[in-house]
Amino acid sequence: MAQTYRVVDLFAGCGGITSGLHKTKRYETVRAVEIDIAAATTYTENFGEGLVYPDSITGWEVDDRARKADVVVGGPPCQGFSNLGLKRPDDPRNQLWREYVRVLNAIEPKAFIIENVDRFLTSEEFKLLDKESKTGKLRDYELRPHLVNAAEFGSAQLRRRAIVIGTHRDLDPIEIPSEGRLPREKWVTVRDRLKYVDQRVAEDNQLLPKRSISHHGKVLPGAFSGLEIHVTRRYEDFSRERFREIPAGGNRFDLPDRLKSPCWLRHTTGSGDVMGRLRWDQPSVTIRTEFFKPEKGRYLHPSEHRAITHLEAALLQGFDNDFKWCGSKVQIARQIGNAVPVELAEAIGRVVAESLDAQG
Repeated sequence: MAQTYRVVDLFAGCGGITSGLHKTKRYETVRAVEIDIAAATTYTENFGEGLVYPDSITGWEVDDRARKADVVVGGPPCQGFSNLGLKRPDDPRNQLWREYVRVLNAIEPKAFIIENVDRFLTSEEFKLLDKESKTGKLRDYELRPHLVNAAEFGSAQLRRRAIVIGTHRDLDPIEIPSEGRLPREKWVTVRDRLKYVDQRVAEDNQLLPKRSISHHGKVLPGAFSGLEIHVTRRYEDFSRERFREIPAGGNRFDLPDRLKSPCWLRHTTGSGDVMGRLRWDQPSVTIRTEFFKPEKGRYLHPSEHRAITHLEAALLQGFDNDFKWCGSKVQIARQIGNAVPVELAEAIGRVVAESLDAQG
């Protein structure tokens, strides 16, 4: 029988990485840390009581159960060097990788996985992390950085991510092999992931059921699953008219001038994803936290005149239909957009487990 590896999930979110690792049936989660109370509640509802420390990692003391972990995973916050918005290399959230290092030193796992935005690999923070692995607090580990596209690992999403695998120097370094990645012609499409979803969402289906759940001393809306989060927004007639003018794969450039905002009339170049429509036969663009706003990116449904719903976004992120969500619509959207694609986490988890297997 294959060995089960114990794992600690830091900056766990709602559990995208944990979901992927558990799908391999090779991992047992022994601890998780997540500061966002809605995400921590979702995590607890799906993976069990007593796992999540629902507060900042800076206040978490590694306990005896966590010290037995074989693998540590997690994605420290990336807002300071994200491709979106103002890039702030001095953003204090960028420094949270140092807390990750603190936990690694306390646990001394066989391997660890850091997931982040693609720009992380060119950031000053990564240079400092790499230096720690050569002469500092991580000198017992050898790092292998990778830039990956989630679509090559079975995700229905074009999501470029930085993956750093650290392996204890007693073992051979773990790499993500280039072979086995899906070629473009075999990428999973939006149609593949959404083909069983009823695309016709009534305009009045805008609210989550009235239900509440209590975890970690807080009461939140939930838990919801499947069709319960298949919710849309109320759109003005003007917005609906815009949506109807955008063809398959189109965007704001396809609108007649009378339907363009003044700034769009002035700017005839730039992002082709603003007010863009997804394509049935291609993977989705990166699902972000405001996928329910067409003005934020290519989030119009491939054929319906609306943005994708929370359920559709969750499916494109690789979550199962029966995954349980807790929080308001905005909180759940944030959890979905911040998650690691489940298929990507599953593929990397399998690589790490098989490499550890081969080394005894």
